[in-house]
Amino acid sequence: MKSAKVKKAFPENYRVTTIEIDHAMEEALPGQFIMVWMPGLGEKPMSIGNRYPLTISVANVGKVSEAIGKLKAGEMISFRGPLGKPFAVEKSFKRILVIGGGYGVVPMYFLAKSARQNELEVVSVIGGKTGKDIIYEKQLFAVCREVYVTTDDGTRGKKGTVMTEAETLISSKGFDCVYCCGPERMMQAIALFCAKHSIPCQVSVERYMKCGVGVCGSCDISGRTCCRDGPVFSGEEALRLPDFGKAHHDASGKKVV
Repeated sequence: MKSAKVKKAFPENYRVTTIEIDHAMEEALPGQFIMVWMPGLGEKPMSIGNRYPLTISVANVGKVSEAIGKLKAGEMISFRGPLGKPFAVEKSFKRILVIGGGYGVVPMYFLAKSARQNELEVVSVIGGKTGKDIIYEKQLFAVCREVYVTTDDGTRGKKGTVMTEAETLISSKGFDCVYCCGPERMMQAIALFCAKHSIPCQVSVERYMKCGVGVCGSCDISGRTCCRDGPVFSGEEALRLPDFGKAHHDASGKKVV
């Protein structure tokens, strides 16, 4: 377990807060996560948005995330990591597409930034329910050649899901690989579409996590653990998992369809 001071904390939107931690996690790779510990409440997995300052963005969806989101500059935060299997970017890749839905955009920014630093051309699609749900748009514009925005209600960008833009891009433009993170059914649709067009795809799967190291099994997905075997899976591998896009386990371990 490591501890460091919060360097900066600021709202991304009405429910997502970005926290910059005064710590350099140089070993972190895009797609990995940390387990953030809040004394008396528990731990929560958080995607890494940047190595230094170590950056996370937390959505207020429960007691632990609410407490993390209330941290102020100068306060201490404890965490462990980096954990999990990262995205894989082959040396031969020259052009990639990154797709993020909701706060799934966070690890996609880390990937896009790292890819750009390695002179890859990056195109991104980000989506949300409404314009108020869109995050990291400006950050992505700084590292991507093109950024496309979609919202379910059409209040920002093109009306529809990320597939509204993704299908056209995947069909008409040459990408070496497609990467995505967000709602599981969104990722399932992207993985299926990429398979249809014979384009490599990688997805970052979110599950309820307790230990973060593959011991407790709470983040099971069809016999695999998201924290150790993932969270990144190839699209082909994910589509072979019966629960992918169809079922998950809640905090009690009950399977929810």
